[in-house]
Amino acid sequence: MTASGLEKFANLEDKLHRIVELCRKLKDEKSGLKAELDELARQVDGLKIENSKLEAKISRLNEDRRLMREKVEGMLDAIATLELEAESLKK
Repeated sequence: MTASGLEKFANLEDKLHRIVELCRKLKDEKSGLKAELDELARQVDGLKIENSKLEAKISRLNEDRRLMREKVEGMLDAIATLELEAESLKK
């Protein structure tokens, strides 16, 4: 081989080494991103479970509020009735 042929071969060899190194780097980066994606997926699953629990709690609290509202309205109606009876007795 001539000197220029050896230079071309050396350049090609250098390029090949850079490509191999780039492939290793990309593989490592992909592996890191996969691990990060898996962790985020676990977090999303945990948040979904937490969200579901909170929705159930909100539903229970809304039901409690509805029942309390009905009781208070009943008491207010009873008070109004008593006030009317008291007024009628005064007459």
